[in-house]
Amino acid sequence: MVSLSACGGDKPAENAASGDTAQSSEDKGEATGDCPADLSGKTVGFVAVGPEGGWRDANEKNVQEAFKEAGAEVKYAGDANNDQASQLKAFDDFLTAGVDLILLSATEATGWEEALTNAKDEGVPVILIDRMIEPDDPELYVQRLAPNNEEVAANAAKWANETFPEGANYVTLEGPSGVSVVNERNAGWDSAINDNFTKKDAQTANWSAEEGKTVLAAMLKANNNDIQLVFAQNDEMGLGAVQAVEEAGLKPGEDVKIITIDGTEPALKALAEGKLSLVAEYNPLFGADAVNTAVAALCGEEVEKNFIVESAIFDSPEAAKAALEEGREF
Repeated sequence: MVSLSACGGDKPAENAASGDTAQSSEDKGEATGDCPADLSGKTVGFVAVGPEGGWRDANEKNVQEAFKEAGAEVKYAGDANNDQASQLKAFDDFLTAGVDLILLSATEATGWEEALTNAKDEGVPVILIDRMIEPDDPELYVQRLAPNNEEVAANAAKWANETFPEGANYVTLEGPSGVSVVNERNAGWDSAINDNFTKKDAQTANWSAEEGKTVLAAMLKANNNDIQLVFAQNDEMGLGAVQAVEEAGLKPGEDVKIITIDGTEPALKALAEGKLSLVAEYNPLFGADAVNTAVAALCGEEVEKNFIVESAIFDSPEAAKAALEEGREF
């Protein structure tokens, strides 16, 4: 079965974290009046995360292509080794260069108040791509576009509740500390997982398959292999977990069930083979929606602060095979 896990359709949805009204591509207003229909002649600075895995590659490619197709000149600044200082410098450099708009995917949630205030003072709109800022000051950005992390993780926990009605021992493989999506995924999972589950450990594996394998191997050893469930907060860490389970002499999908988030093609292939048990999609393909927001912002139009990107859940080998047959863009 494939079920839609994020908000879409004709009605606005409530954001799980803030209660703010969210929008989907069907209900967000377009630019009107004398405003241009595209971004021809505009320069857009993209303060990006850079190489981080299949999901990030697909997202940044999709966003850049969408803005270029809309006529914008895109200046790209990929982060160096998760270093926020390099992102802050890139942000400041874009302001100095006089860009018309900035896209921001923050490596760390905090520490952006001064930079965003400077952009506001200079009249440069900022759109948040995937990552949220903390504290959340809606006056400092136009809109955040992302799937609903809390809902995606909560749905994964609900699947775990149904799969293990008597509970289970589980561990969590987390992304880097301080990243908003990590905090949101933890909050969503914790809000939905039943009390009869025992959390044996939680450690960062930095979105990496290699670290996912190493970290889970140590967790299995420390717990005498008495772990029945792994919640991996991205596909790469989950695929590394598969290797660790196999090398521990256990069978992934049977002895240890592994949940991942992203929905990349390698993860769906592993689900089709029965090595992963649940893959929650975190749809990266929302560049066209970001363009619509940019056009509206540059026209001075108001948009909702949260745009929820529709995503799916794949909970069986059959669902994975069907998705693979249809073709994946990431």
